[in-house]
Amino acid sequence: MSDENNSGAAAPEAQNPGQNAAQPAVRLQILTQYIRDLSFENAVAQKGLPSGEVQPEISVQVSLDARKRPAEHQYEVISKFRVQSSNATDKSPLFLCELDYGGIFHVEGVPEDQLHPFLMIECPRMMFPFVRRIVSDMTRDGGFPPFNMDPVDFVALYRQEIARRTQAQRPADQPLS
Repeated sequence: MSDENNSGAAAPEAQNPGQNAAQPAVRLQILTQYIRDLSFENAVAQKGLPSGEVQPEISVQVSLDARKRPAEHQYEVISKFRVQSSNATDKSPLFLCELDYGGIFHVEGVPEDQLHPFLMIECPRMMFPFVRRIVSDMTRDGGFPPFNMDPVDFVALYRQEIARRTQAQRPADQPLS
């Protein structure tokens, strides 16, 4: 018999045998996923083909947001991706793809102090393969080779955001350590 529940997470007693066995198991269910906003701009088609050699440089920016929904145990998570490509030789824009992708999740059994990181790491991680496919399809349909995004480290992204917020709250005259 397996120590995993339907969501693939190990049962609490398997994770920490010394913990209280009465702690509820984590339950995560994707209720729906959707494109909230999508934009693709092909600068090459608008301005004409660039002269000389084209060496694309691609940058990807990711931001996340989560909020509680009125229904019990339901949360909406929005991941925003901005994929911008420019010519490395003259910095002229090639394309811009912006995607806001959302999901509504049913989450139970996550302690309150761990809920925010859970929503900002695990939920976007589950949605990422769909985001990656949409961006790949959009770049291909926009007249460019398909762009397959590298996996995003949502743990590192979360830590960076927490560090940024902590830094923003620190008074300007207070030393860093």
